[in-house]
Amino acid sequence: MKLPPLTQRFVLHFGEMGSRWGINRTVGQIYALLYVSAQPLNADEIGEALTFSRSNVSMGLKELQSWNLVRLIHRPNDRREYFQAPEDVWAIFRTLANERRKREVDPTLSMLREALMEQPGTAEDIHAQERMKQMHSFIELMTNWLDDVQKMDSETLVSLMQMGAKVQKLLEMKERVKNVFSPAKTNKEETSHGQS
Repeated sequence: MKLPPLTQRFVLHFGEMGSRWGINRTVGQIYALLYVSAQPLNADEIGEALTFSRSNVSMGLKELQSWNLVRLIHRPNDRREYFQAPEDVWAIFRTLANERRKREVDPTLSMLREALMEQPGTAEDIHAQERMKQMHSFIELMTNWLDDVQKMDSETLVSLMQMGAKVQKLLEMKERVKNVFSPAKTNKEETSHGQS
C-alpha cells in the first residue's frame, strides 16, 4: 500500500511532532495513518503502508491502546484485528486530557497535598511550602475547569472556543451590572471616604 502524497506528508509530520509531545515517531505515524484512513486497518496494512516491522507496529498499537486513542475492531470471518482512531476530534481531545491527567497531573496533585500536610521546620521549607500551595491551587483550578469542559458536548465546546476574548468582555459587563445593582455598597464606600 503506497500512501498518497498528502497523507504521507501528514503522517511524516505527525511522526516528527510526536517526539515533541512525548511519544515516539513510530507511534505518532501509526496514529496519523489510522486517523486519516477511511476504514480500519490491520497491523499488516499499517506495517506495509509505513514500512515498519510487525513488532514495531504491535508495540505502537499497544501504546495507542493504553492511551485509549485507538479501538480494536473484529470483522466477521476474519481472525485479524483491525484498528481505528476516533473520528470526533473533541473525543480525541477529551481522551488525551483524561490520560494526561491520570499520568501527569494526578500524581503531582497527590505529592503537593502530602507536602502541604507536613509541618515545615525551616524558613526555606516554609517558603517552599507556600509556593507549593500556590501551585496546588492553580492546578486544582485548572483540573476543575477541565472537568467542566469535559462535561460539555462538542457543539458547546466549539461555541466556547469561538467566543475567545468575548468572554472577557462578558465578565467585565457582568461586573459593571453588579456594581449598578449594589448601590448600598457604593453608598457605604462613599460615606467612609467622606468621613476620612
